[in-house]
Amino acid sequence: MSFDADDEILQDFLVEAGEILEQLGGQLVDLEQSSGDSELLNAVFRGFHTIKGGASFLSLEPLVQLCHLAEDVFNALRNGERAVDAQLMDVILPVLDSVNEMFDHLKAGQYPPDADPAQLQALNALLHGEAAAPSPVEQAPTAEADITDEEFEAMLEAANATSGAPVAAANTSDEISDDEFEALLDDLHGKGQFGAVVAGNEDATSEPPPSPAAASSDMISDDEFEALLDQLHGEKAAPGASVATTAEPVAATPAAAAQPAAQATGQAVEKKPAAKPAATREAPAQAETSVRVDTKRLDDIMNLVGELVLVRNRLSTLQSSVENEHVSSAVANLDVVTADLQNAVMKTRMQPIKKVFGRFPRVVRDLARTLNKEIVLEMEGEDTDLDKNLVEALADPLVHLVRNAVDHGIEMPDAREAAGKTRAGTVLLKASQAGDHIELIIADDGGGMDPDKLRSIAVSKGLMDEDAAGRLSDHECYNLIFAPGFSTKEEISDISGRGVGMDVVKTRIVQLNGSVEIDSKLGEGSQLVIKVPLTLAIMPTLMVVLGKQAFALPLVNVCEIFDLDLSKTNIVDGQQVVVVRDKPLPLYYLGEWLIRNRSKADRQNSGHVVIVGVGTQRVGFVVDELLGQEEVVIKPLGKMIQGTDGLAGATITGDGNIALILDVPSLLKAYARRM
Repeated sequence: MSFDADDEILQDFLVEAGEILEQLGGQLVDLEQSSGDSELLNAVFRGFHTIKGGASFLSLEPLVQLCHLAEDVFNALRNGERAVDAQLMDVILPVLDSVNEMFDHLKAGQYPPDADPAQLQALNALLHGEAAAPSPVEQAPTAEADITDEEFEAMLEAANATSGAPVAAANTSDEISDDEFEALLDDLHGKGQFGAVVAGNEDATSEPPPSPAAASSDMISDDEFEALLDQLHGEKAAPGASVATTAEPVAATPAAAAQPAAQATGQAVEKKPAAKPAATREAPAQAETSVRVDTKRLDDIMNLVGELVLVRNRLSTLQSSVENEHVSSAVANLDVVTADLQNAVMKTRMQPIKKVFGRFPRVVRDLARTLNKEIVLEMEGEDTDLDKNLVEALADPLVHLVRNAVDHGIEMPDAREAAGKTRAGTVLLKASQAGDHIELIIADDGGGMDPDKLRSIAVSKGLMDEDAAGRLSDHECYNLIFAPGFSTKEEISDISGRGVGMDVVKTRIVQLNGSVEIDSKLGEGSQLVIKVPLTLAIMPTLMVVLGKQAFALPLVNVCEIFDLDLSKTNIVDGQQVVVVRDKPLPLYYLGEWLIRNRSKADRQNSGHVVIVGVGTQRVGFVVDELLGQEEVVIKPLGKMIQGTDGLAGATITGDGNIALILDVPSLLKAYARRM
């Protein structure tokens, strides 16, 4: 059914609580490896606690029910009632998946489905399976409506004594710890956040939900609660003073707009001296230093900047024909301002790649348990920024490559030990910026690939004959895994296959104007290097001329340019080649592919050769004229030529004409085999 709620509040909840969910996946995997990290354990607890608070404010009962039990489990862990282990995480991680699925329903405007009874039962089993003692929160006395400072401190001492925390610190300090504050919230507001236990979850608490009458007498008002906090900190503030919260992994949920919901989020009280109450009143102003902008607006601004780049290119061309010092100076200033504006707008669209990297600890952890392998995941450069569209587009290819590294790269622990390696293999995921490109590395210290085995597979699958396979270098053999249908596995699993779907991965990266390089060493491991541009909106190109028509070659594919005496070429197996640095380079006359009525008879004895590369493949394109480098804005092709092989789009050149942007991989695929 559709979800009827205030759209602004719901969207705030989805964004802010969604950030918590992004962090929880990695935090849970880290917690399994560092079970003694109390700070990490508290962060996970607060994550579920905060989501529950916001969901409760929006009356999202299935979400509240699931997060409430998960919160109780982590509260039991904090109290030392059980330990973090792999079996516990096998229950909690699917619960996190279910919470994410509920969020997907909310994003689609649908009320979340009911929680899986099996998951609820599993969570309850974690809580009660070991006959653990009731948590301190459940044993704490209920707060009265009017209590004195001494009664308040006595209640806090009782909670501290039960949990084993030092009492003296609470009596002598003006500050309370995160745990004390959260326990106090639960004591004052009842186990069910808003004074009631969620339906169907009665067994999660030791006491039945209070009746409305009992709730009205046992609960204290918001003003009274805040006054108690002021008294605890030694303040004489008037009722209604706000309680500042720390900037934990994410900001408080939109429920903070209403005071009861703000108190229910379980965020830690910001630890500030009692003599500075004004600082708490300044917090809202600090929160307004950033605004949330619809991504469509950013896309519109980027499109306008693209148009401005075209105008700049046009003016730069025109000013060369006008010998006027003032015009040249104005155009130069425009060039600087346009470049700065372009960079500024690009930065607004940038996102850290950790949004993609954040999912890999969970992927590697689950695969390692499924395959009975021991694997350590190392991640570097998580703060590297790139265009938001690229962040989304790279997610699936990277997941596939990481799964391949785990499944086929890393050996079984016993095999590694027999080979003199550590039982635990290592998978490295690294991102860095190199000029106007992002470089991504996926490496493993596994068994590597055997080039001779790759050659034999290529022959057995009919991809090439034995002579052609024998002439392949080891590096060229490694790139065979990108051939459609190529696989090194005799039995294909549903987990991954080095080669199963790798052609799709490469195609996707090439569509992003990127490239993939692979290297491997038998017995030592493999490494894939992916290079993609910082943005897809504006592309650096090499402008060439064929006949009278201008074409743009993406600069990412251009390796080298040189002039050549075509009379010095040779014919090998029917293909014209030229030797460049002792290696034969196939030559193709680009005009014969793209210009109508152009044939071999029109070939000249000299020309310009542009060496382009796709993966490890290098070929030479013979062109009539070189215009130079130019940044272009990609425009979609019209219906008449949309889908034409070898064309990626169109752009407007500096002289106001239209140039077609070439798609080098599809161009070679479509035409090279016909020659």
